[in-house]
Amino acid sequence: MGRLYRRLFGRFWNPYLAVLGAGVLSACYFAVTAAQWAVTGEFTRFGGHLLGVAGVDVSGWDYFQLIGWEGTPLDRTGGWVVVGMLAGALVAALLGNDFKFRVPRKRRLFQGLLGGAIAGFGARLALGCNLAAFFTGIPQFSFHAWLFMVALAVGTVAGVKVIRLRFWRGPPKLSAVERLAPLSASAANVPSSGLVASRSAQPFVGVGVALVVAGVAVFLAYAGEWLLSAAALFGVGFGVLIQRGQICFTSAFRDLWVSGRATMSKALAVGLLVATVLTFVVIQSGTPAIIEPSSPGTVVGGLLFGFGIVLAGGCETGMMYRAMEGQVHFVAVFVGNVVGATVLAYGWDHWGIYSALTEGWPEVDLVAAWGAGGALLATVTLVAGWLVFSRWWERRYRYGTGLGSGRQRRPVSESVS
Repeated sequence: MGRLYRRLFGRFWNPYLAVLGAGVLSACYFAVTAAQWAVTGEFTRFGGHLLGVAGVDVSGWDYFQLIGWEGTPLDRTGGWVVVGMLAGALVAALLGNDFKFRVPRKRRLFQGLLGGAIAGFGARLALGCNLAAFFTGIPQFSFHAWLFMVALAVGTVAGVKVIRLRFWRGPPKLSAVERLAPLSASAANVPSSGLVASRSAQPFVGVGVALVVAGVAVFLAYAGEWLLSAAALFGVGFGVLIQRGQICFTSAFRDLWVSGRATMSKALAVGLLVATVLTFVVIQSGTPAIIEPSSPGTVVGGLLFGFGIVLAGGCETGMMYRAMEGQVHFVAVFVGNVVGATVLAYGWDHWGIYSALTEGWPEVDLVAAWGAGGALLATVTLVAGWLVFSRWWERRYRYGTGLGSGRQRRPVSESVS
């Protein structure tokens, strides 16, 4: 049993398996709910609810009328997906003994807040984040998702330029070192049994949380809320996958430019290939695709989103599972994300953002434009091309066949990721 446990929550997992699972699950979620796997729309509604508690009536804002405003997060499938993702990530972190409170310096909290706000603003300007406007947008054959992807990549390049600057990293924190840090509990004069006991308790807590979530899902189903129950369970599945596979769209692009590492980029391409084929089947079975405007707002939003997630150190998926691992920095990223998304909701009509960047631009459905076979072939070819490019970039960067030849790039420390 111990060996099976270690396999399930340790060696068994890798980014390819996790992202492939996310691709399958996102297509199944679309088939069951006719909705996309997405989170930032719900973050925006959450910001609106907070304003409502403060006495601000947002029901008349055009953006909330666009994305829907009825009820509370617990009355919407999107709300239960978010709850389920957080619960699933927490369960996976506990079962894997990965939970540990980590509090960064104040400077990092501010950077997370700022980056999260920029990313949240950009995501909602583009009418979706890395999930709705990218990972599920491309398989839905919405051309706007390709615009978002390219803009996202460019934005991450700009973000990498900034985080490499000295002012962003801040002054080094130096201290006198009297001896090497202890490598074991015994070297640190800490009873190893105490450490083992605290870590060994995590899986039991994780099982308890899982039982609570299962009970809530059963209660919702018993109350006749089948879609909400399904959304909660799908959310748990997504949460487990993103935590176990450490799925982060920020690292998929940032790591390419910083260190040439393409593991997550290639994994996302594989997941997209699977999601595209399965989503195509669902669409052909009669479920209408969700197509968004291919507008300057998509491009500007993608640029801001890519820039912001690098500054913040994580996208929405990375933010959620890392917060559930006890990393306080990503709580600040979440707060910033909600603030940025809510500011965009206000500016949509009050500042004329919609009329300037989105109004009048077409919703380009590649299936309608190129036919079902043509859209599928083109999308699969482009995603496969991205996979080939990622592999080529990695080899070119690392092995001296082009860019980066003969140079050692200094990797960004893990504190930035």
